[in-house]
Amino acid sequence: MTGKPKPDKKLYRHSTELRVRNYEVDWQGIVHNAVYLQYFEIGRVEYLKQVGARLDLNSVRGRSKVVLVRNEIDYLRPVTFDEALTVYTRISFIRNTSFLMEGLLLNGGSGEPVATNAAYHVWLDPLTNKAVQVPDTFRKLIEGFEGDRCAIAWPARDV
Repeated sequence: MTGKPKPDKKLYRHSTELRVRNYEVDWQGIVHNAVYLQYFEIGRVEYLKQVGARLDLNSVRGRSKVVLVRNEIDYLRPVTFDEALTVYTRISFIRNTSFLMEGLLLNGGSGEPVATNAAYHVWLDPLTNKAVQVPDTFRKLIEGFEGDRCAIAWPARDV
């Protein structure tokens, strides 16, 4: 991982515990690369539940729609069957129509970094599928949880 900073667990206020299941391991005896996406998704959902975001079919299909538009993973070391893992999740910035959720996956015993994730989300109008402003209610939820750990761009208001 040349040129990239070492992942910093202190930036994260949320974590979720996992354990590698037998069907997540591939023919090489390690967790298949696609399964890491699931681990980070579990972390994101648990994070949103903890901060108080409404997560149900009505909120997903209602007046707002959030889509994942880019998902990046850096694999730092392989993981094997029955390994305990901890997924750390945070929102690092909220812009006008988008936000970034970052993830850090650590070995649950040693604390050694396993993988990092950057998941970019865009807020859409469910009828037009056009990007819309991230609601202030969401910005306030995240600001209350993350504090100054999240760069939040607040929309300009007409006076």
